Amino acid sequence: MRDGYSRFTARGTEILAVGPNEPVTFKNYWENEHIPYIGLSDPDHKVARIYRQEVNIFKMGRMPLVCVVDRDGRIRYAHYGTSMSDIPDNETLLQVIDQLTASSNS
Repeated sequence: MRDGYSRFTARGTEILAVGPNEPVTFKNYWENEHIPYIGLSDPDHKVARIYRQEVNIFKMGRMPLVCVVDRDGRIRYAHYGTSMSDIPDNETLLQVIDQLTASSNS
């Protein structure tokens, strides 16, 4: 998502990534990797529990979860990954956003 970030913001979309690391570790990673979107540290897994994100210690921790949330706070798309590499590509997410925009403009 980092490399395609401008394609998301051009659609009026913001990205928020939530991670399990402690705040200092999370902040350092965000700065070192020059990630342009918002990152939220969630070491107590409060956000993960709200969105029912799976934690599987045999598969390296939290499984990926990608949601598209509309301006009213409703989840309009959710992808619950089954492995650390199971993440939708940018094109899939951009298509979802474009479809939501088209349907709200109709």
